[in-house]
Amino acid sequence: MLTGQTKALHSVLRRFVPMIFAAAIAVPVLCNGCSGSVRVYDPYHHDYHGWAAEEPYYSQWEHDNHRDHMDFNKRNKDDQKAYWDWRHNQH
Repeated sequence: MLTGQTKALHSVLRRFVPMIFAAAIAVPVLCNGCSGSVRVYDPYHHDYHGWAAEEPYYSQWEHDNHRDHMDFNKRNKDDQKAYWDWRHNQH
């Protein structure tokens, strides 16, 4: 038989545990959606890259190849392929 305090604790847990689980699932989803993170598809190597993490590599590629800075999506297809080939050879 449950005591009065145990019943009260049980009641509180029954109400709040589902909310805690919902928050644990929702917070990462909402935060990731708010970050403005852009994923870029590499059609030559068939994978995705988060552009925020990719930018330092792209800047290094521009420097190493004596290129003026330009948004990646404005580069011609040959330059984009050259970047992805360079990038995948970095590992």
